Amino acid sequence: MAKKGDQGATKSGYTRERILDATASVLCQKGYAGTRLSDVADVAELQAPALYYYFDSRDELIEEVVRLGQQRAQQHVREALDALPADTPPLDRLCAAVEAHLRVVLELSDYTMAAIRNLGQLPEGMRRRMLAEQRQYGKLWEELVADVHAAGIANPDVDLLSARMLIVGALNWAPEWWNPRRTSVDDVVHTARTLVRHGLRADKRSASKTRTRGDRRTT
Repeated sequence: MAKKGDQGATKSGYTRERILDATASVLCQKGYAGTRLSDVADVAELQAPALYYYFDSRDELIEEVVRLGQQRAQQHVREALDALPADTPPLDRLCAAVEAHLRVVLELSDYTMAAIRNLGQLPEGMRRRMLAEQRQYGKLWEELVADVHAAGIANPDVDLLSARMLIVGALNWAPEWWNPRRTSVDDVVHTARTLVRHGLRADKRSASKTRTRGDRRTT
C-alpha cells in the first residue's frame, strides 16, 4: 500500500504531466504566440493559477514541452536503429530512421510535433538552448548519410550536405501538410522511404561521377 506522501507525489506528477500534455496540444494548434495559459488550463481541466505551482512562467512551460519533444524524437529514432540487426545496410538504416521520425511526429507525439512547428517562433534565448539539443540530432543524420556514402552506394551526383538537409527538412515539414483524411501515415512513410532510397542510391545508368556546372543547370 502506498504511503500518503507517495500518493501525493504520484498525484502531483500526474497533474504536471496533464499540464505538459495540454501545452503540447495547444502549441500544435495555436503556435508559440497563440498559446495562452488559460487555454492550457482549459485543456488540462485545471484553474489557470494552478499552473504556477508546477511552472514559474509560460515560457518555462513551453520550453519544457519543446525540450521533451526533441528528446522523444531522438529517442524513438535511436531505438529504431538499435533494434536493427548489426549487419543492416547503411541505406536500410537511413530509411528506418526516416520512418521512425515520421511516425513519432505524425502519430506518436504531440510534443515532437509542437517542437518542430514552434522552434523558429521561440524567443532567442530559448531557441538557442533548443538548437544545442537539435544539433545532436543533426549529427545522427549526418552519420547516417555519411555511412551510405562510405559504403560506396551513394549517387556521386548527390551532394551529401544538401541531401541531409533536404531529407530532414522534408520530414519536419510533413506535419504542416499531412491530412489523415487524404493519406495515411503508412503511405507517407512508404513514399518518403522510396524517395530517399532511390534518390541517394547510385544508378548504374547515371552519367559520370563529375558533371560540369552547365550539366547541373535546370531548364
